[in-house]
Amino acid sequence: MKQKKGAAALLPILVFLVIYIGTGVYYEYLKPQEGVKGFYVMSVVVAFMASLAVALFQNRSVSFDEKLKICASGLGDDNILTMIFIFLLAGAFSGVASASGCADDTANLLLSVVPGRLTVLGVFLIACIISMAMGTSCGTITLMGTLTLGVAQSAGLSVPLCFGALVGGSMFGDNLSFISDTTIAATKTQGCQMKDKFRENFRIALPAALVTCVILLVIAWMGKPAAAGEYSYHIVRALPYFIILIAALAGINVFLVLGLGLVLCAAIGLGTGSIDIHNVFISMGTGVSGMYETIVVTILATALSALIKFNGGFEAIIAMIKNHFHGSKGGQLGVILISMLMDISTANNTVAIVVTAPIATDIRKEYDISPQRTASLMDISTCIAQGVIPYGAQILIAAGYAQVSSIQIMPYLFYPYLLLVCVLAAIFIRKRN
Repeated sequence: MKQKKGAAALLPILVFLVIYIGTGVYYEYLKPQEGVKGFYVMSVVVAFMASLAVALFQNRSVSFDEKLKICASGLGDDNILTMIFIFLLAGAFSGVASASGCADDTANLLLSVVPGRLTVLGVFLIACIISMAMGTSCGTITLMGTLTLGVAQSAGLSVPLCFGALVGGSMFGDNLSFISDTTIAATKTQGCQMKDKFRENFRIALPAALVTCVILLVIAWMGKPAAAGEYSYHIVRALPYFIILIAALAGINVFLVLGLGLVLCAAIGLGTGSIDIHNVFISMGTGVSGMYETIVVTILATALSALIKFNGGFEAIIAMIKNHFHGSKGGQLGVILISMLMDISTANNTVAIVVTAPIATDIRKEYDISPQRTASLMDISTCIAQGVIPYGAQILIAAGYAQVSSIQIMPYLFYPYLLLVCVLAAIFIRKRN
């Protein structure tokens, strides 16, 4: 009887899937409209509001006021509050970095030193570095999209191939970056250090990245070399990204890293005349505004998860995992499966991590999996799913720049596919968790 109650508590998730995915499928495939991306007609915020409303009307034995207190108890977690503060600071940094020209100059500097024949490989490696420094795959694709298209067209290279490399590199850095919202969400919800999670991730991601490099190198060597490009840059404005990358890799507190990056980009931008003081404040506000949806979704998802957990929904999921997955390896596979399914459902890896986190926490405690291992598995799993779904923001942005359909890019997403192979291999080969 208790398990039935638990299974019924999962109804809000089903409502979310039907509303969000159903609307996307309808407007993307059944009734497409020119210039409209079907999977972005329904806001993920609205879909979560509807599912939260369903959860609030469940379990009549608990008063409405008590349910609100349950939601508040979930939001009162210090990890959630810290995560929101980091989101705000990360948004301010990204806004100033873009407005001051630091992001553009970093990309141009890196592109200018790549040999012509290795252009496709260079796109992948540069995207890896920039996304690690920026902490955003979408931002990296947006930053490099025009340059990638120009290089591909000037050299007669396959446009889907070049953008597949761009998306793959962007997901590599997003997955590993210390200032990525996915890293922040995964580590804070599991209560582990970023550097510990980074080590876990790196051991899995590096082999996938190296094999991707070999594949792209072979493809590049078999094709004709790309024409040399002229990329103008101001080397001083490229310094902040390299400085914060070093600082992040050194394990310095994420607040200090973001604050350092913000101050450096603003100071150098003001010093070189690429931005003035009032635009520094405007760009900070714009960057923070860009994080609003992520923050609101985090709040709604956390509140929803608290209600589902209270009503026994997570117990039902764990029971399902226990019935089908056994031992530590089975528990890790369960974390991967839940994380990927949630990302496929939400098309947002940060949201998927936040929603999956409470379930993953219970699983790791049940199967004695380390917090950093669990955080790594969640981040990697959502990275894989987000990097290949054709309606995800990353591939849709890339397809827009490439002027091709997202389906055409999918065969060239070597890195996400190899990452899946590597994470499964890590589970079955490695003895310790």
